[in-house]
Amino acid sequence: MFTGIVETIGTVSALETHDATASGGGGTSLTISDCAEILTDAHLGDSISINGTCLTITSLTPTSFKVGISPETLRRTNLSTLHPSSPLNLERAVSATTRMGGHFVQGHIDTVASITSKTPDGNAITYRLRPRDAGVLRYVVEKGYVTLDGASLTVTTVTDAEGWFEVMLIAYTQERVVMGGKGEGEEVNVEVDMVGKYVEKSVRGYFEGREGGGMGMLEKMVGRMVEERVGGR
Repeated sequence: MFTGIVETIGTVSALETHDATASGGGGTSLTISDCAEILTDAHLGDSISINGTCLTITSLTPTSFKVGISPETLRRTNLSTLHPSSPLNLERAVSATTRMGGHFVQGHIDTVASITSKTPDGNAITYRLRPRDAGVLRYVVEKGYVTLDGASLTVTTVTDAEGWFEVMLIAYTQERVVMGGKGEGEEVNVEVDMVGKYVEKSVRGYFEGREGGGMGMLEKMVGRMVEERVGGR
């Protein structure tokens, strides 16, 4: 679990499509450097958010670490477009003392989105994004949360019919996340707010008349409210 508050920007030092070492596992591996400040309490097996993708540390030095990337992750994220020297947003998993400055982020990417425009607004920039899977827009609401390349951002506009949404980056954020350096046509990883998914599942269960073989959560709530109202007459 993460907060969407990027701790530092690391640098890709190696990307191997077939890493035969023990830490590479015979698959694709990614080695990231320039991030010593977040590795002081890191251990093998720890989860770390890389451009919003939750991955596992398989090798570690005081100044760099390696992760393995599964084929599913390469298909669903923008990690396959990386190359040596690419910058990456990094965040350690939350701890008991972490301040929740963003929102609950799983590190499970739903889709990627292309930047279709960048529009200056004072010292801020408005980004318009078109997700590859337009179906995720039903979970994107104005003034709600969305995670882009691991950064927790607020949605300023969403247009389901046209298939895009917008976010705004203030000057401070532009300098501290990789999206600030991206231009039109480039892609960002998208994770929508998980709360919307749970609500949708509950509502679907209610209308389909089944929730594990019994009444749906909403039906139970409505029934309880009716009982309380009738009982109070």
